[in-house]
Amino acid sequence: MGIYGEDANFSRNAEHIPVLCGEVVSSLNCRQKGVFVDCTFGAGGHSKMILESNKGNRVIALDKDATAVESGKTGMSVYHERFILVKAGFETLEDVLNSLKIEQVNGLIFDLGMSSIQLDGASRGFSFRFDSELDMRFDKNQGATAADFLNNASENELCRVFREYGEEERTLAVARAITARRKSTPLRTTRDLVLLIERIKGPKRNKIHPATKVFQALRIYVNNELENLKIGLMQAVSRLKTGGRLAVISYHSLEDRIVKQYFSHLARKCVCPPGQPICTCNKKQDVIVFKLVRPSSEEIKSNPRSRSAKLRIAEKINNTGGENVA
Repeated sequence: MGIYGEDANFSRNAEHIPVLCGEVVSSLNCRQKGVFVDCTFGAGGHSKMILESNKGNRVIALDKDATAVESGKTGMSVYHERFILVKAGFETLEDVLNSLKIEQVNGLIFDLGMSSIQLDGASRGFSFRFDSELDMRFDKNQGATAADFLNNASENELCRVFREYGEEERTLAVARAITARRKSTPLRTTRDLVLLIERIKGPKRNKIHPATKVFQALRIYVNNELENLKIGLMQAVSRLKTGGRLAVISYHSLEDRIVKQYFSHLARKCVCPPGQPICTCNKKQDVIVFKLVRPSSEEIKSNPRSRSAKLRIAEKINNTGGENVA
């Protein structure tokens, strides 16, 4: 995904080399002609590298963000019919492929990092670097905003979201401060929330801002990210050809745990209870899983954003549909 602002045009976005790009191209066997899906288009870096790897490649790209889609359709027009960009989330992958009459694909890439179209945009509320409305929706036409949640959720619900999605240590203190504040004045902007958190946790003392975990939790909750990831993974595996590969780049433990556990489940030959003498589950091994890939020290130095990235790759060996994510 990109690193530039919401007002940047696509040509500027395209200058950015996406995280683990060479590793993604290699893992997906993009140098062999095929149909690939970029499930998180962003600034288009992965899509472009896949298309450039073989002049016969086709890419179907998805993104919920209207700005990314508008910029991408213009900037990627040089690829003509080899590239299709759809405004959609990866949880609707099957619907998108059905509409295009595509049954199976050779590979899919999920880059779960935040696009800078969101992070560097001063009007979206994803980042505490700007004072903006607390929106945080990837698709501004769907669902409630972060402000709606903060100003209406119960104290218990606030605690649950901050704990489960942000792994925030001071959940109760933050939740109580929010419920007390909104009795007189609703929380509307990122600055409102940052100042409130800093009063509880103190100002920034190291590289991690005290509001980071709460902002992460709100973004994940508002966009239903973890549940959508589970749905997207299942649909991705179901649409892979035998021998096709799925590559997923995650940046925090909540997402990575989902990917790791799902791949591990698909790679198992039996899911019967331990100690059962005869297998009765009739499960087949669906994928083989490759060794975890991390960015090199050189990449981390040139792109600090990549430091927490983890690339997991699975190859389909059994032509069955993806099973539900546990």
